[in-house]
Order: sequence, then C-alpha cells, then structure tokens
Amino acid sequence: MKPKRLAITAVVILALAALAYMQFRTWRTFDWKIFFEQTQRTNVWRLLAALALIYSTYYLRALRWAVMLRPVRKVPGSRLLSAMVIGFTGVAVLGRPGDLIRPYLIARRESLRFSSQVAVLAVERVFDIGCFALLLVLDVLFARSLRHLPYYPQFRTAGILLCFLVVAMAAGMFLIWRSGDAVADWISGKLSGMFPRASDSICYRIKTFSEGLHTIHDAGSFAWIFALSVAIWLIIALAYVQVTHAYPAPELHRMYVSKVLLLMSASIAGSLLQLPMVGGGSQLATIGVLKQVFGIQQ
Repeated sequence: MKPKRLAITAVVILALAALAYMQFRTWRTFDWKIFFEQTQRTNVWRLLAALALIYSTYYLRALRWAVMLRPVRKVPGSRLLSAMVIGFTGVAVLGRPGDLIRPYLIARRESLRFSSQVAVLAVERVFDIGCFALLLVLDVLFARSLRHLPYYPQFRTAGILLCFLVVAMAAGMFLIWRSGDAVADWISGKLSGMFPRASDSICYRIKTFSEGLHTIHDAGSFAWIFALSVAIWLIIALAYVQVTHAYPAPELHRMYVSKVLLLMSASIAGSLLQLPMVGGGSQLATIGVLKQVFGIQQ
C-alpha cells in the first residue's frame, strides 16, 4: 500500500474510532427509562407503517439516481437500493459526512468516477431543497388549517421569501447548466488575484456541479426527477403523520400533512447543526416547534 493511501486509511480508521467512542458515551447517558415509558404507550402498527414509508423512499431515491445516471450508464433502480440504505444509515451514524457514502458505493459498484457521483449528489440535494420548499410554500400560503397558529404571519412572510429563493436557485441552476465553465472562468478572473486558493476551490465546485446538472439531459428526465422528488417528500410527510398519531396525546392526533410540513421544516433546518452520533439540532428544533407553534407540551 502506498504511503499516501496508508495515511488516508489511518485517518479514516481513527475518525471512525472517535465516532464509535462518541456513540458509546451517548448511549451510556441516554435516559432509557423515559424512552421505554413513552414508547410503551405508542401504537406499534403506526410506527411500523412509518418505517415502511421511509424505506419506500429509499427505493424512490434509487430510481431518481438511476435517472440521473442514464447519460453515462443505464442501471435499474433496484441495483442502487442497497447503496441508498447503507448511505442513509451512515448519515444517521456519522452525521452529514455520511452523505458521501452513497456516491462512493455507487462509483465503486458501477466503475464511475467518485467526483461524478458527488456531482449527482449535489443535484439530488438541489431537487430535495427545491421540491420541499415548493411544498412548504404552497402549504403556508394556502392551507387554512395553519391560519390560527401562533407566528402564522411570520411563516407566511417566510414562505413568500422562500418563493423568491427557489426562483433564484432555479435561475442559478439553469445558468450553471448552460454555461458552467464560463461562470467558473468569470469567477476565477475576479478572485484568482486576491484569493487564489478560494478561487480554485469555488471554480472546481461550480464545474463539478455543472457536470452533475448535465445528468438532466432532457425534459423527460427533468420531469421524472421532479416528480420523484415531490413524491419522496410527500411520503416522508405521511411517515411523520404516522409517528405523531402513534402517540396517545390528543394534540398529536391533530397533526396532518399541512401541519407536519411545518414540523419537517424545523427538523430540516435543525439538521444543519446535526452532530455525529449526538444529533441535537434536528431534535431541539422539532421539540421547539411542537411546543411553541402547536402547543404540545407532553
């Protein structure tokens, strides 16, 4: 084994060992008594239904990835399913660094460049953000069941601002899809003199992202990716509904898709602060919205 590869392997092993130690400490301090007290009163069938819904989204994600691979390799979605399951398990265990597991596994299995699959991952993230933002905007602007909630005017304002953000993201995607190299060269010309390293890094990311966007090779593939992305987030919302209805609190039984989408937005925003093994951000944001917005104190 070459010294450079040996050093990288050693670093990865040390990182995994550190994460395993963090997990061990977290599980030791976890209040298992409260967990079992709360879990014993849940409807197990609803929890199993939620689990089945979440696992069904892994298959849809595999289909979506297969659509994005079509320009270079025709692969059935079922062949990518194991990479999705392993990858999202890695995210749960390692935090956001686990996102790289899926492109790594797919690149190895299909004999593709890792960078090309990281580009596909970037495109997947854009569609996830864009489609969930679209559902959230429609929810906030048109769902009557939300109008009596605390902070509804603020949510509505945020929804309008989110509309502009989604339009700006779509315009940026189109520009990079059409002229990625030109955009990268323009940024390089502006920044290379003062910030050469930052300029190189930004240009590389733009070109990689542009390469990923070219996996959307026609209107049909765009429609498929968009439809699958919307379906994924609607199914996740239904899974949230099943989980909230699994608990005996009457307030939670009034949580339907329109309200759950707001709860999901808090969870997603909080996940940006997710720590490996520890979590924290997503859970705290979810609890905060349940208490402050929906008035659920149990």
